[in-house]
Amino acid sequence: MTNPTASSVAPAFIEVGEGSAKRKIAVRARTGSAPGLFWLSGFNSDMQGTKALALDAWAAEHGRACVRFDYSGHGESGGALIEGTIGRWLEESVAVFEQFCAGPQVVIGSSMGGWMALLLAREIASRERSRASLAGLVLIAPAPDFTEQLMWNSFSPAIQDELRTEGVWLRPSQYGEPYPITYALIEEGRNHLLLGSAIEVGCPVRILQGAQDPDVPWQHAFALAHRLPSDDVVLTMIQDGDHRLSRPQDIARIIAAVAEVGQSEEAM
Repeated sequence: MTNPTASSVAPAFIEVGEGSAKRKIAVRARTGSAPGLFWLSGFNSDMQGTKALALDAWAAEHGRACVRFDYSGHGESGGALIEGTIGRWLEESVAVFEQFCAGPQVVIGSSMGGWMALLLAREIASRERSRASLAGLVLIAPAPDFTEQLMWNSFSPAIQDELRTEGVWLRPSQYGEPYPITYALIEEGRNHLLLGSAIEVGCPVRILQGAQDPDVPWQHAFALAHRLPSDDVVLTMIQDGDHRLSRPQDIARIIAAVAEVGQSEEAM
């Protein structure tokens, strides 16, 4: 394979935000044909994860463009996780999409990245002109509105009080060290809630959900599917799948979904 591997290429950096809110965002962009792939990671995850690297390798093998980046406070980007909000990460997602993508794109979002993908689709639809368009969305254990439905509403009164008074709570994680949840993340997330009404994305949607997911229950994926009025929405339930969906068989399903929506765009 003549294409360099994902980890061997140093990222490019762009600046997003103004004044004290300015931060450096690390981007890895592979050139190639359309439809390109645009990867959106989950909360406290980055562009060097198993699924992101597998998609980049598939794009390289098939000569497809692929763009990945790290939100501020994640991976190789600047800033701190504790400063992050949904709106802040959405601003970064839009900036990278507009600067590095051209033509139709298959947007793949994992967990929080699924929420980002839906918000990105809405943002693109609201703009009169853009270099890039949406060929389809592939959402992996998507977690729209997770700050409210899967965090705040499930927190005990004691945790809610700690967030209000201290502004931050360290949440235990089965994937590593505890990580900070801020009250600012919860409050600002309320500006971006989607599940209360229909979600118009204007493209095919494929949802992959593990039935054994301890972080995003399968019922959440069903609620999202009911909010997508498009006829071309397919929800695949993986009976023995967990939240990460990073096993070889899970990766194969994700790539198949990406290839399918990409083919539909090429046929148009």
